[in-house]
Amino acid sequence: MRRRRTARAGRGRRRLLWALVGVLIVAGGLGGIAVWQNTYDLREERVVMRHDGHRLEGVLARPPAGDGPFGLVVFVHGDGPVDATHDTFYRPLWESFARSGYASLSFSKPGVAGSEGNWLDQSMDDRAAETLAAVAWARGRPDIDGRRIGLWGASQAGWVLPKAAAKDRRLQFVIAVSPAVNWLRQGRYNLLAELRRDGADRQRIDKAVRRRETTLRLLRQGASYEEYRATVGVTDDAGDADDVTPDRWRFIAKNHTADAVADLRAMRNTPVLLVLAGHDVNVDVTETEAMYRRILPASTLTVQHHPDATHSLLDHDTERSPLRLTATAVFAPRKLYAAGFLDSQARFLRRAGAGKLLSQHPTA
Repeated sequence: MRRRRTARAGRGRRRLLWALVGVLIVAGGLGGIAVWQNTYDLREERVVMRHDGHRLEGVLARPPAGDGPFGLVVFVHGDGPVDATHDTFYRPLWESFARSGYASLSFSKPGVAGSEGNWLDQSMDDRAAETLAAVAWARGRPDIDGRRIGLWGASQAGWVLPKAAAKDRRLQFVIAVSPAVNWLRQGRYNLLAELRRDGADRQRIDKAVRRRETTLRLLRQGASYEEYRATVGVTDDAGDADDVTPDRWRFIAKNHTADAVADLRAMRNTPVLLVLAGHDVNVDVTETEAMYRRILPASTLTVQHHPDATHSLLDHDTERSPLRLTATAVFAPRKLYAAGFLDSQARFLRRAGAGKLLSQHPTA
């Protein structure tokens, strides 16, 4: 549940960010610079796919020149109602990938930005099936090289990427950014990390842990949303209104037992880039790295650490300062991400295109 509050807070910050962007541009008369900095060297095409009876709208971002066929990175979103561009935050990534000869494909989640359905009705298996439908759709295009398609995903995508890669052994690679492994352990880590970051005292922490244990008991019992509300109440540990809706409760009930271990084992031969942040309060990166290293052969796994990054791989100091965050988003959006984040992924893709991913380590 705390992850839901975190996701909503993130969306609120992004809305505030772009509101401040508008004010800053008008007040400073610097619109030309802002437009230039937010123009990307890409050819973006609005695309439509049908899956599970629903229309999904997305964006195919190709390199600025040439007919292809291009390699392709298919994006798998994290939690929340994410649109195809992730409020434009994907575009620096797309541009970086395009410079390595890869297009990028991203669909808005069901119920978001013109896509039909409701993303809160999905299980992780549903999300993996949707991802594979996007891959199949892309393989039907003459400008995409079906032999050079891989997946990029962040956070909650940690439960989706291995499922998809285990089922489609033709995928060339997986880039996993801040992925979780086990829903329950990750949720406890997130709860405690945020409370400690906010300076909560022992009494507040104990109260939050008891509330969480009650919630998990209700989930194990298959309790309804009404039973959850009656038992847990309408406020959280800090006295704030509980934002768990009926749809969200059903989503949690479907997915709270998610664990990536079996799917990671099933995708052992797929080259993986694991990207981890030093200031991640959402995911226990120590556990994630240990699990990936234990399961995946060294010949297929590359791990990149970004000590100064947050869970979203934004620069930690930039994210902490609203003014700095706004100014960077307007005048240098590519620098929102932690130093080296864009370049390191681009290098990984260039190795993928050259067929070198499995030759960088001795065979396991």
